[in-house]
Amino acid sequence: MASLLTLEQAQQRVLERAHPLPAQAVPIAEAGNRVTAEEVRAKIDLPPFASSAMDGFAVRAADLPGTLRIVGEAAAGRPFEAQVEAGCAVAISTGAVVPEGADVVVPVENVVQQDNEVEIAGTAEPGAHIRPRGGDVAAGEAVVPVGVRLTPARLAAAAASGVAELACARRPRVAVLATGSELVDPGEALGPGQIYETNSLMLSSGLGAADAEVQAEPAVSDDEQALREALERGLASDVLVTSGGVSVGEHDLVRAAERELGVEEVFWRVSIKPGKPVSFGVRGETLVFGLPGNPVSALVGCELFVKPALRAMQGLAHPLPRFEPGQLAVRLRRNEERDEFVRARSRVDGGVLVLEPVSGQESHMIVRSAAADALVHIPRGNGELEAGSTVRWLRLATG
Repeated sequence: MASLLTLEQAQQRVLERAHPLPAQAVPIAEAGNRVTAEEVRAKIDLPPFASSAMDGFAVRAADLPGTLRIVGEAAAGRPFEAQVEAGCAVAISTGAVVPEGADVVVPVENVVQQDNEVEIAGTAEPGAHIRPRGGDVAAGEAVVPVGVRLTPARLAAAAASGVAELACARRPRVAVLATGSELVDPGEALGPGQIYETNSLMLSSGLGAADAEVQAEPAVSDDEQALREALERGLASDVLVTSGGVSVGEHDLVRAAERELGVEEVFWRVSIKPGKPVSFGVRGETLVFGLPGNPVSALVGCELFVKPALRAMQGLAHPLPRFEPGQLAVRLRRNEERDEFVRARSRVDGGVLVLEPVSGQESHMIVRSAAADALVHIPRGNGELEAGSTVRWLRLATG
């Protein structure tokens, strides 16, 4: 039997086949969390005019120190139209246009005002408390790079620099299909040997958070004809994600049915725990993931393989999961053959992020896993990792 792929090998094979989707124009108000398909460039200088950084008085540096006559006011949106002459001062608010002739703003707390005059005791260098035109960005300069998510701050940067529409990668269309005759919708009465179907809900929620358009198909029983029809519908999407039916049992029919429908299997089984019997294939441009039926195994496979594919299809420059460093709270034995992913709770203790494995690590224990916010990577190998060892962990419940 051929040796199992490593985690890294399997992820590489997925990314080799996850091609970026076409770009589309998106109004900026609808672009939150989308991925830029082109570099965003400023349409204007920002600020578009020299503006005050403080509430105070706009004056000429050459007139300081001195007692100056107040000749008007510049407020945000209502500039002072005349030029500031020698011996004059203009009251100014934060964000207002600095009047012609003035080259300094003196903060209001540094002046003494009496009637129509202000007394300023100190001196100031030209440009003090003035935001120069184009000081943030000049017209034509890059505001947001290509291949990044449009966070709130990036959206604000694009809007402030005059951009109303952005080129973003199309959202991947994902079909999710749970398989198994034992599955029953939540709320229905359970018969002998039946369980509630949870994977569709879990996967749809997780993949939706990765900015995919998800369609959860009704669960399908272990019937060859019904399974083929459901798979054919799912294969019309950019990505098809199944759960269950990918092991070696008599009723594990998914992989065979997919082969009959023209799916080229790229790999089956990866040296990870849980989630070893994961499969991946392609039909044309459609990516096909077969996740195990046990919910924790499906969760792990979704994080390690499906979400990276969706990020790559959206054009993200770094699509693989972002692991962070942390410290183990307890001693853990390593698996000699497989990388293990342990569900854990994270906490900060003395400025150090500590990872406490939850009780019950079996792959069917989704209720126990629901208490975890971290997936801790325990590399394969001999021996144990002591409490306090530095490990890499992945934050759960993110896109």
